[in-house]
Amino acid sequence: MSKSLQAIRGMNDILPEQTPLWRYFEGTVARLLDNYGYKQIRMPIVEFTELFKRSIGEVTDIVEKEMYTFEDRNGDSLTLRPEGTAACVRAVLEHGITGGGQVQKLWYIGPMFRHERPQKGRYRQFHQIGLEVFNLDGPDIDAELIIMTWRLWGELGIRDAVKLELNSLGTSESRGRYREALVEYLSAHHDKLDEDSQRRLKTNPLRVLDTKNADTQAVLVDAPKMADYLDDESRAHFEGLKARLDAVGIPYVLNPKLVRGLDYYSKTVFEWVTDKLGAQGTVCAGGRYDGLVEQMGGKPTPGVGFAMGIERLVLMLETLEQIPQEISRQVDVYLCAFGEEAELAGLALAERVRNELPNLRLQVNAGAGSFKSQFKKADKSGALYALILGDDEMAQQVVGFKPLRGQGEQQSIAWDALAAHLATCVVQG
Repeated sequence: MSKSLQAIRGMNDILPEQTPLWRYFEGTVARLLDNYGYKQIRMPIVEFTELFKRSIGEVTDIVEKEMYTFEDRNGDSLTLRPEGTAACVRAVLEHGITGGGQVQKLWYIGPMFRHERPQKGRYRQFHQIGLEVFNLDGPDIDAELIIMTWRLWGELGIRDAVKLELNSLGTSESRGRYREALVEYLSAHHDKLDEDSQRRLKTNPLRVLDTKNADTQAVLVDAPKMADYLDDESRAHFEGLKARLDAVGIPYVLNPKLVRGLDYYSKTVFEWVTDKLGAQGTVCAGGRYDGLVEQMGGKPTPGVGFAMGIERLVLMLETLEQIPQEISRQVDVYLCAFGEEAELAGLALAERVRNELPNLRLQVNAGAGSFKSQFKKADKSGALYALILGDDEMAQQVVGFKPLRGQGEQQSIAWDALAAHLATCVVQG
């Protein structure tokens, strides 16, 4: 017997009973971003591999270990995007929409791909919502990104379950001075570092700071601090960011070990973390990347952005039971019709109601069936009310109206009055 077909490990189906929560989350974020004046951009999921090598950094874990890279029929090396910032920068450069200092406030949504060991909240195909802002270099826009996420957590009901961590990486020059001091210190304690940190010491020493190894963490207690190497400009920028967060009342924790895993960050870096999801504690992260556009061939262009993981935030909503009651119901009204004539009239009536109530979720029974079977399907749909069309209703040009989720007797409603009656009942329901 042939092996049954299955999804690739770490690339998951999102089933019909799961999608309402995804749509609720995505819709909440989209409305918020519209309200703050951000515009959506959509990029391909496949890019030339060189894009990620140049932007993320060839010695990062993502490029070295995690990318899905392949050669196409033309012999080009292509990669499924592991993150969105590089692709967004490529897009704005290609189309010239940041030229002349034009401010762009953009957002995107879609799947990303990394070959990691799958675990809860961490998958090989995962979904992100990302924001990128170009040609604004002050701490005010850094603060706006964080304030927006703070507002989002409030709207989702998870604000008490997340914590904001902040750090500044300074400019490339100040970070270079800090890197030299860090390498000198860690080299003197080389034998006490774990194997992975010893490797990173030669390739990407700042990543040693976010190690999870307890022995290496002990070594880092007395390591040089990035704050001591910040240039005056970066220090003023960071103080400006903190002042704005203080003014709005957003609590934060300074984390000198927060470096992020990508080479392009400078100045502000931040993460929203939680202790509700086990090991996968970061739900949203980002920072400033003022040198990235120039590094990718453009003119010097300030940039800042973040990305949030949809899987992890949906999991948080489920874990904290912050699921709005209305999204668990996908049908408001279910129409049952008995007989050919009633089915035809039911279709016409349903369309009249939809014309008047375009937001009403009205499902018409398909596949005919007995009175008992149709009512069973109406109940299973989760609808609040059933509409009934049979011979008696047809003769009187009324429809039976039966509550399915509470008290109330069945009543008859004239066809012409049905839409108005449903508008009142469904809103109240």
